[in-house]
Amino acid sequence: MALHLTWVFGFGLLGNIISCLVCLSPLPTFYQICKKKTSEGFQSIPYVIALFSAMLWLFYAIFKKETILLITINSFAFFTAIGYIVVYLLYATKKDKILTFKLLLLFNVFGFGLVCVLTLFLAQGHKHVQVLGWICMIFSICVFVAPLFIVRKVIKTKSVEFMPFSMSFFLTLSALMWFFYGYLKKDQFVAIPNILGFILGLLQMLLYMIYRNPKKVEEVEPKLQLEIYEHVVDLEKLGPAICSEITIVIPKLNASGNGFVEDQNAKGQALEIMKAIDVVNKL
Repeated sequence: MALHLTWVFGFGLLGNIISCLVCLSPLPTFYQICKKKTSEGFQSIPYVIALFSAMLWLFYAIFKKETILLITINSFAFFTAIGYIVVYLLYATKKDKILTFKLLLLFNVFGFGLVCVLTLFLAQGHKHVQVLGWICMIFSICVFVAPLFIVRKVIKTKSVEFMPFSMSFFLTLSALMWFFYGYLKKDQFVAIPNILGFILGLLQMLLYMIYRNPKKVEEVEPKLQLEIYEHVVDLEKLGPAICSEITIVIPKLNASGNGFVEDQNAKGQALEIMKAIDVVNKL
């Protein structure tokens, strides 16, 4: 029994340490946001959902016995998520700010308020824990699924700029620790969502390995087919009469990719020059 509790505490403690690193892993991303003074390209929804999840797990820990390790890590996650959201709002565009406030109202105000009503007034006795457990498990899955928005962006852009490897690595390791914690503690609400978290974490690391060195696409400009003439004609010797018959053309790509179009402006200028030369010669 003592050995079992030691393993539970050990995995829970490792889960706390690694989860703290998961919470801190977006720091390089937010450093770039502060440095560039723009949050363009980044989404706030993972941090809004992470904040909601931390609130739910803290609420769950109040009714569940012997959950000090859940309280510590989710308290840390709660405050870090608030910090990230504040920084994001400081540098977000007006459109992104409005979207973030809508998400906060939806999840963290109305959503959490609805959970409180369901558990405190509709559920009775030990059912508080069951109802909260199911809700926490569903939203823990949402926390793991939230980075799929970034995964979609990575596949579309073939760039891992918005998916730090450190976050994916520690997320996978954290999911593994919490799975064993929930399994040994016989808490299905902790164990089950972390199975999905482990799988999705492996997926993110695989995508990082694939797209970490994006191929540089060279922009190839269409080459104009120009004819090089070997003979240079002295326009001064031709005179304005002959020059008027010269067709001056410029290369211009048509639908088929080549062709020439007559330049009337250039032709007129050449004719004027020849007239001026003719006048000078007569002086």
